[in-house]
Amino acid sequence: MKNLYIERRGALALALTALAAPLVGCGSSDSTADATTGASASSGDTTITVGASPTPHAEILNAVKDELAKDGYTLKVVEYNDYVLPNTALEDGELDANYFQHITYLNDFNEENGTHLASAGAIHFEPFGLYAGKTSSLDDLADGATVAVPNDTTNEARALLLLEQEGLITLKDGAGLNATVVDIEDNPKNLQIEEVEAAQLPRVLQDVDLAAINGNYALGAGLNVSDALAVESDEGEAAKAYGNVIAVKEGNEDSEKTKALVKALTSDTCKQYIEDTYDGAVVPLF
Repeated sequence: MKNLYIERRGALALALTALAAPLVGCGSSDSTADATTGASASSGDTTITVGASPTPHAEILNAVKDELAKDGYTLKVVEYNDYVLPNTALEDGELDANYFQHITYLNDFNEENGTHLASAGAIHFEPFGLYAGKTSSLDDLADGATVAVPNDTTNEARALLLLEQEGLITLKDGAGLNATVVDIEDNPKNLQIEEVEAAQLPRVLQDVDLAAINGNYALGAGLNVSDALAVESDEGEAAKAYGNVIAVKEGNEDSEKTKALVKALTSDTCKQYIEDTYDGAVVPLF
């Protein structure tokens, strides 16, 4: 899940050209009541509108439409190609939820923008990968090689931590999830860190030696996590800090719609779909 503002620390603004393309939803179902789940439709409004990035989030949502239908809900997915509009649309009440971002980005977005969004639950983790561009292996990385990283605050830190994990740089003590290039304390190979919009990283891969790319953009570009030169562990700090969540407006965490959506996305059907489809590039957290 990394997109944007034009300021470096808040680089939350221009994730891409913000185009939203709604998908066609299914016809609505009759309301039903199910006291055993607490997640069934009991009002006239049975459509759940969710904003999502195309890959993998919209794909995962579409895979659980039938699960939601069992509880009397119709799912409408609205695709976005940036990381700003789905949050502003949710804040403005145009969406019931969104599914595209990790919890660290969500918290940062709220702080930067004064929005009132909350996580209703973590669904999956997308291991960050270090992919080969002009240089095919870490051992062959030359002095002064260029490494592209995301330019938004949370994901740049994640990329730098991955470089540190592989022994390519050393960060200042305590930099952690707030690390930026100014926190690089030791850079023995004199790597040139090039900050790029997250969505553009796959496009510049051929022009740099390495690129640190998060899961959804790697998938969208046809990159396989199994081909990455290095990836984050799904059992480490990153999985906790970068779990992709269902976000809702504060106060709606326990609404019937939210419960139904989370139930569908943490179902056995969803878990099986993720494991069968993404070959380790997307890891269920339930």
